[in-house]
Amino acid sequence: MSLTLISFVVLVIFALGYFFYSRFLSKLIGLNDQTSTPAVTVNDGIDFVPAKAPFLLGQHFSAIAAAGPIVGPILAGVAFGWLPTLLWIVLGAIFIGAAHDFSSLVGSVRHGAGSIAHLIEYYISRRAYALFLAFIWLSLVYVITAFADLTASSFAEPVFGGGVATSSTLYILLGVVMGICIMRFKMPLGWATPIFTLLVGIAIWIGPKIPLQLGPLFGLRSDLLWDVIVLGYCFIASVLPVWILLQPRGYLGGIFLYAALGAGFIGLALGGVKVQYPAFIGWTSSSGMPLLPMLFVTVACGACSGFHGLVCSGTTSKQIEKESDCRMVGYGAMILEGVVALIALATVMMLPLGDPALKLSPDRIYAQGLASFVQQFGIPYSLAMSFVLLAFATFIFDTLDVATRLGRYIIQELFGWKGKAGAFAATLLTLAIPAWCVTMTVTDAAGKAIPAWRLFWTVFGTSNQLLAALTLLGLTAWLRKKGKPWIFAAVPCVFMMTMTIWALVTLLQGWIVKLHSGTATMLDPVSLTSVLLIGLALCLLLETSRVLRSTS
Repeated sequence: MSLTLISFVVLVIFALGYFFYSRFLSKLIGLNDQTSTPAVTVNDGIDFVPAKAPFLLGQHFSAIAAAGPIVGPILAGVAFGWLPTLLWIVLGAIFIGAAHDFSSLVGSVRHGAGSIAHLIEYYISRRAYALFLAFIWLSLVYVITAFADLTASSFAEPVFGGGVATSSTLYILLGVVMGICIMRFKMPLGWATPIFTLLVGIAIWIGPKIPLQLGPLFGLRSDLLWDVIVLGYCFIASVLPVWILLQPRGYLGGIFLYAALGAGFIGLALGGVKVQYPAFIGWTSSSGMPLLPMLFVTVACGACSGFHGLVCSGTTSKQIEKESDCRMVGYGAMILEGVVALIALATVMMLPLGDPALKLSPDRIYAQGLASFVQQFGIPYSLAMSFVLLAFATFIFDTLDVATRLGRYIIQELFGWKGKAGAFAATLLTLAIPAWCVTMTVTDAAGKAIPAWRLFWTVFGTSNQLLAALTLLGLTAWLRKKGKPWIFAAVPCVFMMTMTIWALVTLLQGWIVKLHSGTATMLDPVSLTSVLLIGLALCLLLETSRVLRSTS
């Protein structure tokens, strides 16, 4: 079977979903460009800064498209086969993920660019608001933990890691310079785009030539040193004005990620690659993981992501210039993320069962697969690998600082901390738990040391999907009370709620079995978090049900 044909069909389905279903949703909600958006009315030059839709699409896309749409589809494809994974990516992205992102963005814009928690407070209750904020903050902590350690592990990798670290550092610095040139020196975007895009290309080329490698220092391994550096970057990036780093770096990242997508699709189109991996492995993976419900929490961001709702209502809604831009930015970016997931899955589909590459980490499977596509343009393999790994790091970096900034917003909102002192304190509090988690000594079932992100990936995916379900719950309450059609949000809410709570219960069952056998402890962080997430979700469901019954 031709991988090119499958990819073409999926791309057409995504395009149809964008042009028809997003237009349908836009009419249901009634987008109105005559209503001034918060970015225009506030415009404080720090968080509220109006941006043109194409510029904002790149920044938003690079913020939401983290490691999830790459790691998740690869893990699920290897475990269950490519067909169920692909079906969930396509149907989930069009009817659940993109609808979730679009309605989250519109809902926030229409409520002063407030968070989804504010909508829940207004349309449900203050108690539900507090529960939701706690859930959001806990989810963000796991996003930062998993992605920071994944980045550190990639940078510490002995062959390509140092070069990727150099290119990533230069990429971030170029974002700062671009922001200063545009804001302070009024450089036109038409000039800045080609100049800084070329400079990012040069950074990719330079990276492997001057690899940034760290040896043990202060008793810390190189990967732990990178953890400290990455979390330090998160602190700085989250308190800077959006124009100096988040907007320009996100815009450059968007262009860069478009290039990676284009290279992947052109490579698929010209390479004549055949599908070799089995379409279906079985209802249970070789590690004993059941397809139902674990498929839906493993793929995570490639089909639906609660984190997207936080970005939509946290940073992006404060930059929307007019309501109609929500369609391109909110719905369109999720469709692009579905394309990222498709290309990631393709790097598994092209491998035969039993290929040694399947035992590599997901970022290496992705890099080798995409590098083989890029090689068709005459690009050396080492440069192609650096390009792809930097693309992977770009996905993560653009999400890390956004996640930290959102965590800072929540703490400041919850405790009423104002000014720079409040921002610094809230950021430190948000990063404290990830800093502790990445220093944990983590081992697998055989007692072998593994990166911390592997331990937290499943609970990250589950909390992320449960967050999407809870966000859809709040949006359903908003639409229902406003007399708007709400079924398009309620049905995905019920589906995601069912799958994620089922997944958490499955994780807890495994923990209970290990407790009886003496191979687990009561202080297992993943299991304790699962209990906490289930408790918060059920409390929020009960509170919502109580309020809706009393007002019906």
